[in-house]
Amino acid sequence: MSAGLLIGAMLLDAALGEPRWLWGRLPHPAVLMGRAVGWAEAQLNKGEDRRAKGIVAMTGLGLAALLVGWLIHLIPDCGLIEMLVVAILLAQKSLAQHVQAVGDALRLSLGDGRRMVGRIVGRDTAMLDEPAVARAAIESAAENLSDGVIAPIFWYLVAGLPGLLLYKITNTADSMIGHMTPRYRAFGWAAARFDDLLNLIPARLTAVLIALAHGRFDAAGPILRDAPLHRSPNAGWPEAAMAVSLNVALSGPRSYAGEMRDFPWVYAEGRRNIGPQAVDDSVTALWHSWALSLGLVVLIWLVDKAL
Repeated sequence: MSAGLLIGAMLLDAALGEPRWLWGRLPHPAVLMGRAVGWAEAQLNKGEDRRAKGIVAMTGLGLAALLVGWLIHLIPDCGLIEMLVVAILLAQKSLAQHVQAVGDALRLSLGDGRRMVGRIVGRDTAMLDEPAVARAAIESAAENLSDGVIAPIFWYLVAGLPGLLLYKITNTADSMIGHMTPRYRAFGWAAARFDDLLNLIPARLTAVLIALAHGRFDAAGPILRDAPLHRSPNAGWPEAAMAVSLNVALSGPRSYAGEMRDFPWVYAEGRRNIGPQAVDDSVTALWHSWALSLGLVVLIWLVDKAL
């Protein structure tokens, strides 16, 4: 691990994001990871003992990720390739762009907002009103700040590039097979549980960063109260922190696959009649939280140099 390389990677990601001219010609590493997960699922998700086979699949994918990270780290290029890989695997600018696109579309029309938010959330969007579109975008911003930015930073600091790649393959597997459906309930169990474990600390760290970035030193009470209300053991933490920091009520009832689900509100006392401006505020929150995390990485780098 090198905090200095991480600083360069964070700045590179913030400046360039995911340029279409590059990833329109080459497969993104996340796409390659998805293909690996898909191949393992196609080969093993059949017959009896599917949970055991899912454990075997995740073990193999995890070991492969650790090996690739270790080999890249050994390349004698002063860490240039490693820095580029880390930058590619961070998602700060692309996340901000995707969330901002929802706010911009919502200013044009409700239909545009629904179409744009449908690209980043899994819920049904056809009947969402303006506040519901805004809430969906803000929730996505909070959850993906943890999954796509803070967790990769955390695991790189803890275990270097192998740790980051292990996290990314696990997160990719969870998004693909970690579902409570007949096909994936057993096979995807290992991916879902390992993803929960790897996000345990980063999700709570993200909540702290969001609150501190907004000067909400009084946010601990509402976050501790409402984070456990979320159906996910981790996603509720950044979501609750974002809700408190922006003074908006998040979550609440929504529809999946035509079925309305009565989820509880997160920070129910927050504003509910929200729109594009609240989405803009969440994008600003993403950058403030990123800046604070960058400052902490710089501090770690300075301390490391001094020792």
